Amino acid sequence: MGEQGKIKVIFQPSGSRGEVDKGLSIIEASRQLGVDIEALCGEKKVCGKCKVRIEEGVFQKFGITSRRENAGEWQAEEEKFINAAQREEGYRLGCVAKVEGNILVFVPEESRAGKQVVSKAARDIHIDHNPAVKLYYVEVEKPTFEEPTGDYERICREIEGQYGLKDLKIDLFALRQLSAALRKGDWKVTVSVWMNQEIIRVRPGKCENSYGLAIDVGTTTVAGYFCNLNTMEVLDTISLMNPQCKYGEDVMSRITYHMMNPDGLERMNNDIIEGLNWLIDQAIEVTHPPKKKKKKKKGEEGPEEWVEVPEEGKTYLRLTREDLEDITLGGNTAMHHILLNLDPEHMGLAPFPPAIHHSLNIKTRDLGIKINPSAYIFVLPNEAGFVGADNVGVLISEEPYKKEEMQLIIDIGTNGELVLGNSDKLISSSCATGPALEGAQLQFGMRAAPGAIERIEIDVETHEVNYKVIGRDAWRKYSEPKEMQAKGICGSGILDVLAELYKAGIVEKSGRFNKKEQKSNRFRKNPDTKQPEFVLAWAEESSIGKDIVITQKDVRQIQLAKGALYAGCKLMMRRMGLEKVDKVKIAGAFGTHVDRVKALIMGLFPNCEIEKISSVGNAAGDGCRSALLNREKRKEANWVSRNVEYIELTVEKDFQNEFMAAMHLPHMTDEFTHLQGIVTDEILHQK
Repeated sequence: MGEQGKIKVIFQPSGSRGEVDKGLSIIEASRQLGVDIEALCGEKKVCGKCKVRIEEGVFQKFGITSRRENAGEWQAEEEKFINAAQREEGYRLGCVAKVEGNILVFVPEESRAGKQVVSKAARDIHIDHNPAVKLYYVEVEKPTFEEPTGDYERICREIEGQYGLKDLKIDLFALRQLSAALRKGDWKVTVSVWMNQEIIRVRPGKCENSYGLAIDVGTTTVAGYFCNLNTMEVLDTISLMNPQCKYGEDVMSRITYHMMNPDGLERMNNDIIEGLNWLIDQAIEVTHPPKKKKKKKKGEEGPEEWVEVPEEGKTYLRLTREDLEDITLGGNTAMHHILLNLDPEHMGLAPFPPAIHHSLNIKTRDLGIKINPSAYIFVLPNEAGFVGADNVGVLISEEPYKKEEMQLIIDIGTNGELVLGNSDKLISSSCATGPALEGAQLQFGMRAAPGAIERIEIDVETHEVNYKVIGRDAWRKYSEPKEMQAKGICGSGILDVLAELYKAGIVEKSGRFNKKEQKSNRFRKNPDTKQPEFVLAWAEESSIGKDIVITQKDVRQIQLAKGALYAGCKLMMRRMGLEKVDKVKIAGAFGTHVDRVKALIMGLFPNCEIEKISSVGNAAGDGCRSALLNREKRKEANWVSRNVEYIELTVEKDFQNEFMAAMHLPHMTDEFTHLQGIVTDEILHQK
C-alpha cells in the first residue's frame, strides 16, 4: 500500500497502474487510471459486460501481492453473470467489486471498451504455393464379395494410382470419419493429406478448399492470419493482447513469475492456449452472418434467442473449427516454451540455452488447440535463448541470405531483435529494449488504443505542440481542445516525442531538459516530485482530467531503450567489420508506424541514408504465413536458424561503453551526416 488510504492497482493487458483511494469500485479505479472497461448499463449491475478477473499471487515485477479477497466481498448481483467455475477462477463484476487491497486486474478481451489497435496486417509478399496440407479427390470402387478390401486401403490404392503418393498413414480421428464419408459421397471423397505422409481428413464429394492459420505470438500481442490454403488468400487478420501480460510486460518477468509461483507455468500456458482458441473462434465467426438478439413478446420468458442477419448479396463460407486443417506458429523463445509447457527457467540463466532449437510438428489436440482434431501445428525453430522463432519468421520473410547488399533488420518489440548480413554471413543478437517503447514504463504511457497520442510535432520556434490521437483524424491544431479526448501516449508517439524534444532544443544531447532554452509554459517543474516535465496535452484536451506530460524519468526510459538498440547495431557492425550498412529495415508492429526521419534523429540506429530506411511491417507474421503456404519455407526455417550466428551482446568487449555513448541524442560521438538540413547545426553539433 502506498500513502495513507491509497492502494496499488494494476490493469492488464493495458499495463496501466497507479494508486487509488480504498473502497473505489474497479470501474471507478479503471477510469482514474485511463482504462476502458465496458459498462453498457451505466453501472446498474444488470448487463454483466464489465467482467474482470482478479489475479492471485506474488507479482515481483510490480512489487505487489494480489489477493482475490482484496476485491471485497462477493455480491448476489454477480451470480447472474458469473458461474461457479468462473468465480473459482477469480472473475468479478467491475461495477460491484471494490478496491480493498493491492490487486492486479485482468480485463478480458470482451470487456475492453477501447480496443487496442494492433498493426499486424498481412503484407502483399510473394509466396510460392506449396502448402503442407493438400486436397486429393478420388472415386473409389465399391467393395464386393470378390473384392472386400478395407475402405482405407481402397482410398490409398486410388491416391497412389492417380497422384503417386505411397505409404500413406491415417490419423485415428480421420479413420473414424472415413467409412461414413465414403458412403455419404457415393464413394467419391476429398482427402486432406499432410506433407504427403498422413491422411488427416476425409470429406464426402468434391471439395475445393481447406483453411489454415499462421500465428505470431508476441510478448505483447498475438496476431493470426486466417488463410485459404488453396487460393493463398488471407481471409482475415485477427489479433488480441497476449493474456500473459498480467504476469509482466517482458520475457524475464514472466520467467520470474514461473520461478516464484508453483503453478506459474501452468497458468501462463493455460492463458495462451485459451487466447489461441479465442483467436480461432473469431476467425470462424467472421465466416458466418452476424447475429442479433431476438425480441421477446411482452411477458415472454425463457433463454435469449439469437437470429442471423445476413448482409444482402453477401455469401458466407459458414466454416467450423474442423475446417481449419493446419497451423504454423512463431514466437520468441520464452513464448515458445510457455506455449509448449517447457520449463523456461534455464533460458533466464547464462548461457541461456533453450530446451530445443529445431522446429516441431505437434498434433494440435495435444496442446488443447481446438481445430480439426487430426491437424498439426508447425512450430518454427529457435535461434537462441533470446532470439526465437519470431526472428526466424523475419528471416524467411525478408531473405537477407539471398542478397548481396548488407542489410540491418531491426524487429522492435518488448525485446529488440537484430539481424545483420547478406548471402555471405548472417549474425543476430537481442537487446533488452524493455516495454518503454510500448508505453509501459512511462507516466502517461499506454498501448495503442483510442485516445492514445500517436503522432507529435513540436514547433521549433514556439515549442507549441501539435498532436494526433488514435480514433480521431483531425490533428490538435484543427480541433477544439475538448474534442481531442487524449488519454496518454503510445509507441509511435513515444518514438516521435524524443526526436521532437531534441530537434526543438527542449532536451539537450544528453537527454536532460534544457532549462535555458524553453520558449513556452509547457516546460515546468512538477510541484510534487520537483522533477522537470513538459506538457504534451493540457487537462482540458484530455479525457482523464489532467495534463499529459513527458517527464525527465520518461526521457531516460526511452533513452535506455534506444541506447540498447543502437549499441547492438554498432557492436554487430564492428563484428562484421562494417562502417555503414546498405539498408535498414524496421520490422514489427512498430515498423508500420515509425517515422524513419525521427527514428534517425533520436538515434535508434547508426547513420544511414534516409531513402535506404524502410518499414517491413510484421515480418515475423509474414514468415509464419510463408511457412503455412509453402512447405519448403519450413525446411528453410530450420536451415537459417542453424546458419545465423548468435552474438550475446552483454559479453561483448566495450558493450557498456557503447551503450552509454548510444544514450545520447542521436549519439555521443558518431556523426550523423544524413541529418544535415533536417536538424539545425547548432543542435546537431552541440557538445
